[in-house]
Amino acid sequence: MSAKSAISKEIFAPLDERMLGAVQVKRRTKKKIPFLATGGQGEYLTYICLSVTNKKPTQASITKVKQFEGSTSFVRRSQWMLEQLRQVNGIDPNRILHHTCQRYLTDRKPEFINCQSKIMGGNSILHSAADSVTSAVQKASQALNERGERLGRAEEKTEDMKNSAQQFAETAHKLAMKHKC
Repeated sequence: MSAKSAISKEIFAPLDERMLGAVQVKRRTKKKIPFLATGGQGEYLTYICLSVTNKKPTQASITKVKQFEGSTSFVRRSQWMLEQLRQVNGIDPNRILHHTCQRYLTDRKPEFINCQSKIMGGNSILHSAADSVTSAVQKASQALNERGERLGRAEEKTEDMKNSAQQFAETAHKLAMKHKC
């Protein structure tokens, strides 16, 4: 299982949230001051994730998630609502952040500066592909749910038929024993 799917399953799914994207980030290297104890928990990987709630009204948030060395689990460290975002400054930010801001923020949208114009534009091929994949996943999920319901009904009918057959067999046996004597 990839780190992104594990994060989605461990951190967001239990809270009924859907992860839209995640990127692994590295912290800037700091000068080590040997005489100060940092009290850290060792080496770790950090991911910045973008997620939305599944309940209406939908809320988007940015979450910092860490995975410590030697551990397979992930830990939610910080979370900010997308409304708190005021400015995105970067030459190559992730397109999904701009799209999410446009979709989920109604009042005050953050300012995107030093960004490539193609990121700020309308629908891209990647975005269209992501929408079609999402749609296909939703259709497949609905089909699986319907199939599960049909299987459940078939299982109930099978159980009823089994019980009827047992009652018939018992009645036939009693009748055979009665006429045998």
